[in-house]
Amino acid sequence: MTANLRNLEQLQRWLQAVITHPAGVGAGVLSAEAQAAIGLAGGLAGGLTSKELETVVLSTDAVSSEERLAVYGNAYFARLLECMQDFFPVLVFALGEDAFNQLALGYLSAHPPTSYTLGRLADGFADFLEETRPREPNAKTAANVQTNPNSASGSSLRWPEFLVDLARLEWAIDQIFDGPGVENEPALLPEEMQNISPEHWIDARLLAAPCLRLLEFRFPVNDYYTAYRKDESPPIPSPRDTYLALTRRDYVVRRIELSRPQFDLLTRLLSGATVGEAISLAAESVDDLESFGGALRNWFSVWAAEGFFQRIESR
Repeated sequence: MTANLRNLEQLQRWLQAVITHPAGVGAGVLSAEAQAAIGLAGGLAGGLTSKELETVVLSTDAVSSEERLAVYGNAYFARLLECMQDFFPVLVFALGEDAFNQLALGYLSAHPPTSYTLGRLADGFADFLEETRPREPNAKTAANVQTNPNSASGSSLRWPEFLVDLARLEWAIDQIFDGPGVENEPALLPEEMQNISPEHWIDARLLAAPCLRLLEFRFPVNDYYTAYRKDESPPIPSPRDTYLALTRRDYVVRRIELSRPQFDLLTRLLSGATVGEAISLAAESVDDLESFGGALRNWFSVWAAEGFFQRIESR
């Protein structure tokens, strides 16, 4: 079969399978997807001659068919790396560009893009880092991170966990920015909460804004992120449990640090518990109930002002 007898769909499917293969265009020609589109005698490493490949892609006097395909393959992965760097600028800073690119290429090889939009490209990146991170400190790699002139210094031995946390934070910020929000919808005002009688308040349920996310970290990544945004050069910090609420207001993603009791209370509210149920469950982990009770009214006022909730559902 010659090239001019193949239809456009065959050529498109074959070309996509070849140039997007994570192991290179040679492996791409051998792949089942490429062979299903256009069956050739073999692969570049398995007996396929240049003449056979030229039935699909012509060579020139200066460039072979495989080299022409490789230009597109290399450009494809270079573009994906650019996107990954755009998604995780703070992580690039912490790791250094070369180390970040190695991790990103490992992720792209293990999880090739499947969505029509690059907005889903890094959906599994933080999970990939968690799954593949060293469980025992790698002294050589850790030293490279610490001494990289474009990264932080003073890392703890748990630095891989910090990198995972940082990736989770950056990806959450990106998804909240591009996701649904409440900019054109009415928000629940603090005075609306204050006008509900105590007996109705206990049985009420709060409907959260669709952009509200609660995140728990092993490191103070919010402080690190803030320092980076201020053009500072923060060191990789020591571990410290950190709780964050992320939301979007007026198209700006806001990061609000929470105490553990606040995090527990909001988690239960978002799971559908009534205000009374959520307060009771959160109080179980509190040492000073008097201070906890006194702080509740202020917490709810602040959260309403931040646009955490859209409305109250009461009996």
